Amino acid sequence: MTGPAPSSGFDPDLPWRLDPQVALRPETFGALAYHYGTRRLAFLKSAGLVTVVRALTDHESAAAALAAHTGTPPQHERYQAALAHLAGLGIISVRPEQEVG
Repeated sequence: MTGPAPSSGFDPDLPWRLDPQVALRPETFGALAYHYGTRRLAFLKSAGLVTVVRALTDHESAAAALAAHTGTPPQHERYQAALAHLAGLGIISVRPEQEVG
């Protein structure tokens, strides 16, 4: 992710998901994320980040997804910062209660 991160209110202890209005297009560098509601385009600049974003719905929280799909603490911190940026863009969103479980 490039540029300053928008204010997202990202809490890694909450359950997150790829927003239903977002499509991911695989690319050699990772993926392009397009939000059909806001018409925003974001670049996910690593395959690892794409894996984490896709796995968010399989885990009880973003922190759990990061723990399962990232290696070292510095990598974990970078991915958490990227998730916060994606949350600020609306690319990922908190899962509604009925989808958590």
